[in-house]
Amino acid sequence: MAALQDTDCANGTLEGISEQIWREKYRHGEEASITDSWDRVARALAAVEDDAESWTGVFRNTLSNFGFLPAGRILAGAGTGRAVTLFNCFVMGTIPDDMSGIFTALREAALTLQQGGGIGYDFSTLRPKGAPVRGVGADASGPLSFMDVWNAMCGTIMSAGARRGAMMATLRCDHPDIDDFIAAKRDPARLRMFNLSVLVTDPFMQAVAEDGDWDLVFGGAVWRTVRARDLWDRILRATYDVAEPGVIFIDRINRQNPIAYCETIAATNPCGEQPLPPYGACLLGSVNLARFVEEPFTADGSIDLEGLGETVAVAVRMLDNAIDASRFPLPEQAAEARAKRRIGLGVTGLADALVMCGIRYGSDQALEATRHWLREVRDAAARASVELAREKGPFPLFDAERYLEAPGVQDLPDDIRDGVREHGIRNGLLTSIAPTGTISLLAGNLSSGIEPIFALEYERTVLDRDGSRRTQPVVDHAVRLFRRLNGPDAPLPDAFVTAQELTPDEHIAMQGAAQELVDSAISKTVNVPETISFDEFRAVYQAAWDAGCKGCTTYRPNPVTGAVLSVTDTVRDTDASVLIERPEVVGGRTYKMRWPGSDHAIYITINDIERAGRRVPFEVFINSKNMGHYAWTVALTRMISAVFRRGGDVSFVAEELQQVFDPRGGAWIERKYVPSLLAAIGGVIEKHLRTIGFLDAGEAPDTTAPAGGGNTVTTGSGSECGRCGALAVVRAEGCDLCTACGYSTCS
Repeated sequence: MAALQDTDCANGTLEGISEQIWREKYRHGEEASITDSWDRVARALAAVEDDAESWTGVFRNTLSNFGFLPAGRILAGAGTGRAVTLFNCFVMGTIPDDMSGIFTALREAALTLQQGGGIGYDFSTLRPKGAPVRGVGADASGPLSFMDVWNAMCGTIMSAGARRGAMMATLRCDHPDIDDFIAAKRDPARLRMFNLSVLVTDPFMQAVAEDGDWDLVFGGAVWRTVRARDLWDRILRATYDVAEPGVIFIDRINRQNPIAYCETIAATNPCGEQPLPPYGACLLGSVNLARFVEEPFTADGSIDLEGLGETVAVAVRMLDNAIDASRFPLPEQAAEARAKRRIGLGVTGLADALVMCGIRYGSDQALEATRHWLREVRDAAARASVELAREKGPFPLFDAERYLEAPGVQDLPDDIRDGVREHGIRNGLLTSIAPTGTISLLAGNLSSGIEPIFALEYERTVLDRDGSRRTQPVVDHAVRLFRRLNGPDAPLPDAFVTAQELTPDEHIAMQGAAQELVDSAISKTVNVPETISFDEFRAVYQAAWDAGCKGCTTYRPNPVTGAVLSVTDTVRDTDASVLIERPEVVGGRTYKMRWPGSDHAIYITINDIERAGRRVPFEVFINSKNMGHYAWTVALTRMISAVFRRGGDVSFVAEELQQVFDPRGGAWIERKYVPSLLAAIGGVIEKHLRTIGFLDAGEAPDTTAPAGGGNTVTTGSGSECGRCGALAVVRAEGCDLCTACGYSTCS
């Protein structure tokens, strides 16, 4: 019996969180079921074919039962007619070191974020803080100051849209401002829209190994010299303390790039699985390994390699077609994508597939199976791309001699290399392993990407249309299938293992094994316990370097980014997701505020209650004689009051409001520029939170989930889901995913 045929998602029937995610994120118009969504996507991607009708059927069959999962941008946008891109991620153009070029780059970033693309930038091209700016008699403010500008822009785009913008910022390890970059996230209010990663070079790692000196340079001049090991320790100490910055081994990325002859890479997309050149973009999609396990949970459990290969071949064609079907925020992005036709085909459900075959994640047998399965994916993808080149032509910048000399390409089977010589290859790069949090939940709560199973089961809170709440169990795909085959009370096999039970070395070994067969990179989080010593933590990064990884992202629970709930505990509805009943009498304060353009003052009343010996905000009222404000102030107060009554850390309300910009302009209030009336209200709320002691006097509101890595359910300050308020945010593959409502910052 094949697991491919044993699924509660068969024939488009979705249940629980899968149905909710489809309805909220991927359903278009009057689509009645996900089969309608599959039809829409298949038609859109087949439209570029000469025989569109036949290929529509092939694509539709490949999507059915979630054998192939296109990334969220394709599922949500293909065939809708919306002005959106089907590409998940971009790296923007090189930032010129002048004011005009910097703000042109900022405009391009805003346009790309507006269409839903995550972006990456290398800020190493900007002169360091204190460098002279000729012609204006001033000193440069440095790359960190301009990152603050990008951060504010991203917050503005977020306030106007339905999802948080996602950005990656990189800085070279030899930039003179590297220490400021390393320390930036120690300020919990700074650069919250960014993931940060240091570009680590081969010479730097050699200097670390030899305990040598390291020059910090810009424009060919040495600014100062530091001890390499000291700088390495400062990078890792910041990551140990606050989960960022990550590390990208940039020379290894460029050295192993099969098309390095026509591009140089200096940044990645926000989650790190796509190192890209300036204006580079990549389409993502994942083959569901769990759907190809035959005879699961028996001694004969194995992957149907023939079926896997057939699905990979169709998936390559679908992604290649999506390049032509997609819109692009900028013409430079379109030109870059079509010149190299880069795609990012990956896998998901690896951990589920392993356990269904009786293999413990992280074991030697798991490393062997991972290499075997991903080699099949790599080779099937390459063969399909060669066949597409024979039919449609290779990518325009293809150079057979230089391509065949590239590392990785030399390891391909002879028949594929012969095909490349004769016909070329359609796609400059083919494989990548991306975060699949939301689409994996859509497909029945699969294990995500190559990550281990996060939790065997947990409970999520569901808000019904009548306002009532109920809990609903969410069970891992492999657990659910095992119980269906063996009964609900059958003990789980020893192969079932979760992320927190694995050692860091097991995480790294799995990433290294997968990287051998992937021509781009991998989004993977290495979970480490809070009690790990710094020396042990440092060894994790050395192991990642030694294993051939292209980068390393870790997550250690810490006071800044949050604590961890043990996976042995069920994630249940907590005080932060249950409305607090209103007492008969509440106390509070009223603040008077004036805003330019309004003849009447605005009065903001914030009432509090006592809870656990602490004053906490409970409700807000906004009043004014200016009736032009009436409708939106009523709506705003009701929404804010509803958030306050959930409890937990609600300081994000003040932060979100203060990031709203009015295109008509703001106002100067108490010698400070306030970008909008809503931002001014947010400032009053923040002031009140400090007054009652909800926020310390010097504490800034911090509502972000752990950044830079980790695969956890968090609790404590700044850890709730920004959408539903539940303490159920999982950090995996560089993305935040709420297991209570399905909200994701990546897919």
